Amino acid sequence: MLSDTACKNAHKHDKTSGGKPFKLTDEKGLYLLMQPQADGWGKWWRFKYRFGGKEKSLSFGTYPDTSLLQARDKRDAARKQLADNIDPGITRKIEKAGSIENTFKAIAEDFLMTKQNEWSTTHHNHIKECFERDVYPWIGNRPLKELSAVEVLTALRRITARGAIETAARTKQFIGQAIRYGIATGRAERDVTQDLRGALPSPSKGHYPAITEPKPLGQLLRDIDAYGGNFVVRTALQLQPMLFARPANLSAAEWSEFDLDAAEWRIAADKMKMDNAHIVPLSTQAVALLRDIHPLSGNQRYVFASNQGKNGEKHISRESIGAAIRRMGYQGQHTAHGFRTTASTLLHEQGFHSDMIERQLSHGEQNKVKAAYNRAQHLPERRLMMQHWSDYLDTLKNGAQIILLNKAG
Repeated sequence: MLSDTACKNAHKHDKTSGGKPFKLTDEKGLYLLMQPQADGWGKWWRFKYRFGGKEKSLSFGTYPDTSLLQARDKRDAARKQLADNIDPGITRKIEKAGSIENTFKAIAEDFLMTKQNEWSTTHHNHIKECFERDVYPWIGNRPLKELSAVEVLTALRRITARGAIETAARTKQFIGQAIRYGIATGRAERDVTQDLRGALPSPSKGHYPAITEPKPLGQLLRDIDAYGGNFVVRTALQLQPMLFARPANLSAAEWSEFDLDAAEWRIAADKMKMDNAHIVPLSTQAVALLRDIHPLSGNQRYVFASNQGKNGEKHISRESIGAAIRRMGYQGQHTAHGFRTTASTLLHEQGFHSDMIERQLSHGEQNKVKAAYNRAQHLPERRLMMQHWSDYLDTLKNGAQIILLNKAG
């Protein structure tokens, strides 16, 4: 018979196994299957039995998530079914098929569908991508009624481990929304994310970290040009300071939205945070970067097409730009969203009118009539401002003497 100590130290048998799978036997058909993995050994509980003259096996989970005592309880339950002439393997399949619609993934997909017409396309796609990347692989197949706070926390800590503190906090909120939808539809009893208050690092309050001093900004721009990662991400990185768009909008930019000859990027209302269409004048530097990447993705839907999608059907994550900035050593100092603060601060200091800057930042206008009227207001002035801004960034990047811009007009 096995003991808990023997289970904990099972990997030490590797010296005699030669790196091949092996079994540690308990009793009454239960054994621990040791499987070599890239980061060590996986420990899987298996129950060997015969039914209808055929030898079969049943999985009881992994150790230590499933303890020795729990594995024995499951074995005893399966043996009782066998005594009643019931195949526990068939029972498991029936139960699994019946519970598919109650998994976290199934309920989250239902939740997203109900919000499709309520949320902007960008926000809807962001949450969907967040679930697919950071949640479904870990807890997607878990029945919602059995999902524990510890399991959710483990998934969230994988996000914080890569330095994405704000993303982890938002993901926790999204998971909670999906669970509460499950409660409302009778498929869950309580929101376990409520037990995680204080369990994650707190994201920075207020504004996103942003560099607003010219000299360190110039160094950041030089580091961006020297970024040795993916070419698509680097191009997005280079455009973000010039355009200071929301990272979600830039990462999901489509070629159909651009008129490079007119030097304009027109974003539809359903992709904007405030549900107002937005025009981004493009500097000559921005147009040059877009023409440079066009041979790579110009025949696809998205400008920053991800190699994970087929025929450009997916774009890079909105987190890609920020992740690259963190990898360059700027965690806690600057973020992708921080370029909006950078531009706002320095353009105000340089005398540009607040209305132009706010319009370029696509900040919402409370008066809807005025918002509709102002959609393209200040556009000629904003064209000049955006070109001045790109020229100014070039002077910083080249390390030239810093000269304040004269306000357009």
